[in-house]
Amino acid sequence: VQLQASGGGLVQAGDSLRLSCAASGLTFLRYAMGWFRQAPGKEREFVASFSRGGFRTYYADSVKDRFTISSDNVKNTVYLQMNSLKPEDTAVYYCAATDSLRITTTLDIPYWGQGTQVTVSS
Repeated sequence: VQLQASGGGLVQAGDSLRLSCAASGLTFLRYAMGWFRQAPGKEREFVASFSRGGFRTYYADSVKDRFTISSDNVKNTVYLQMNSLKPEDTAVYYCAATDSLRITTTLDIPYWGQGTQVTVSS
């Protein structure tokens, strides 16, 4: 399994970014897919995810109503649309996959992407 994340960058507060995660080596709809982030000096935290099969979505309270997770099942790609970005969203964002029903913690994740840096200036 390989997960290739991209789309990070340096933006100003209030701007938008879209992250992409291209997955290979797995049957896309048989995995729960999602995003985590890790800010300097902090633990990696859950951001958003699909349940296995994509039937349900989950969001951290801190990003609800600003971030949207979506997927292209033909391209085996998961997206994270991030709107109204805040400086506290600054972190390395990691794509994640598991064949469990859903993602809740980092302990659920056997497969990680390489991370993409998002920096939001005030």
